Amino acid sequence: MIFDEVKAAVENVRPSLMADGGDIELVSVSDDGVVKVRLTGACGSCPYSLMTLKQGVESYLKKVVPQVKEVQQG
Repeated sequence: MIFDEVKAAVENVRPSLMADGGDIELVSVSDDGVVKVRLTGACGSCPYSLMTLKQGVESYLKKVVPQVKEVQQG
């Protein structure tokens, strides 16, 4: 159930990243709320990708899926 919620939330984030030439793939969701994603395209090599991951993706996922505890690059 949490996987489907996270997957839907990741799909909501994708257009913003794609607008800057990047993309995001959902790799896994653990039972303890750790989400692993892969930033690709321009986001994969951007020096600000960690900031995007933590301040953008992680904060959004935590907001819409309260079970999410952390988002990591996977």
